Amino acid sequence: MKQSFFSYRRYSINYFRSLGRIVSAFFLMLFLIPVFFLENRAFGQETIQVDLELVLAVDASTSVSAQEFDLQMRGIAQAFRDPSVVQAIAVAGDRGVAVAVIQWANNLLQKVAVDWFLIRDQESAAQFADIVDETPRYIFGGGTSIGGAILYSTRQMEINPFIGARKVIDISGDGRSNQGAPPELVRNQSTTQGIVINGLTINNEDPFIDRYYEKFVIGGTGAFVQTATTYEDFGAAMKEKLIKEIGGVPVAAKPNKIKLASQ
Repeated sequence: MKQSFFSYRRYSINYFRSLGRIVSAFFLMLFLIPVFFLENRAFGQETIQVDLELVLAVDASTSVSAQEFDLQMRGIAQAFRDPSVVQAIAVAGDRGVAVAVIQWANNLLQKVAVDWFLIRDQESAAQFADIVDETPRYIFGGGTSIGGAILYSTRQMEINPFIGARKVIDISGDGRSNQGAPPELVRNQSTTQGIVINGLTINNEDPFIDRYYEKFVIGGTGAFVQTATTYEDFGAAMKEKLIKEIGGVPVAAKPNKIKLASQ
C-alpha cells in the first residue's frame, strides 16, 4: 500500500513536470512564431539594390487639420511631378529611389500609407505621385511622438526588400514631441545604422520649431532641416528638400526658408 502511494506520487510529480514543459514550450512557440515570420518577412523576398531608400513621414497628429494634412500629401505629389526632382533621381544613379510614405501621430499611431515604390524615371515618378494623391488620411488625432515616427520608419527600412546605398528618413511636422521616447535617443540609435534623418518643419504655429528639429531630431552625415513658413508652402519646401537629399548634396545646417511670393 505504502509502495503504491509513493509510486503514484512519483507518477504525479513526473506528469505535472512533463505537463509544465509542454505548456512552457507551447507559449514559447506562440511567442517565437510571429517573431520568426516578422524577422523573415524580407528574407524570402528578392533584394533590390537602389541608390536611395527614402521614408517620407507625414505628421497626422491633432495639431494638423484636414486642410493642412491635405496640403502635405498634395505637396509630396506635386514635388514628384516636378522635372527638377525627376532630374535629381536620374542623376543619383541607375538603380533608382525606393520611397514609402508613412503617417504618424503618437507612439502607437503610425501607418504605412504608401508602400515602398521604386522610382527610376518620369513615368514611375508620375505613377507614385498619382498614388499619393489618392491616399486617404489613416490617422486622425493623437499626440506628437517624433521618436515613435523615427523608430517606425527605421523598422520599415529593415523589413523592405530594398538595399539602399543611402538611407534617409524625412520627418515633416509643425510641433515638438510631447509623447513617447525622446526623439534624440531614437535618432542616435537610427543613425548608428547609417540612416540620415532630415526634417521639414512648418513654422506656422512655432516659429522656432526648426531650431528644435536641428537640436533633437535630425542626425547623420549631411542632415538638414528644410523650413516652410506655412502649410501652403509645403510643396515648394518638399521639392527643394528632395532635390538636396536625393542628390546627396552636402548642405548647411541653416536652410533657406520657403515663403509665398506675396510675402
